[in-house]
Amino acid sequence: MLSSLRRGVASAFWRLSRWRLHSEPAPPHAGILIGAPHTSNWDFVLMLAISWRLGLDVRWLGKHSLFAGWKGPLMRALGGIPVDRRDPSGVVAEVLEHVRAGEVFHLVVTPEGTRSGDGWKSGFYRIAREADLPVTLGYVDRTTMTTGLGPTIRLTGDVGGDMDRIREFYADKAGYRPELRTEPRLRSEEI
Repeated sequence: MLSSLRRGVASAFWRLSRWRLHSEPAPPHAGILIGAPHTSNWDFVLMLAISWRLGLDVRWLGKHSLFAGWKGPLMRALGGIPVDRRDPSGVVAEVLEHVRAGEVFHLVVTPEGTRSGDGWKSGFYRIAREADLPVTLGYVDRTTMTTGLGPTIRLTGDVGGDMDRIREFYADKAGYRPELRTEPRLRSEEI
């Protein structure tokens, strides 16, 4: 029932939206979905529209303040996992706990975090490697008004090489607000 409702909402969104969904097939198994360039909170709406249209069960990481008060149950129902930025060290372990417990979902990660411009956070990389999950490159490109899922890759452990492949894919993707785009570079490419 809920799945049919979500697909119906997503179908209506794509019919009415100026944005076009241009996507490779969604991975059939659990994995990490990178959402980049992350330049606007509108990325969240596009992410829901993509995942609901493709029938993906997604979870996403959000700052804990998004889950305060009446918003908490709604955010959790939409797949949110609260992250306390004051102590982010437990995020990777918490997500790995869900995966090891047998939960099958696609974890949406925006490695640019708060769009601060100082590089990508490495959590997605560590989670993917430790849980042996593939990484799907999701994107938003305002210059073409397209969004969707790109290729799915397996990270090799060669951080520089893996990030070069990721940078190559995102080289022509501008984000919702192109002036806020951040180069796909981990804060430290020595994990």
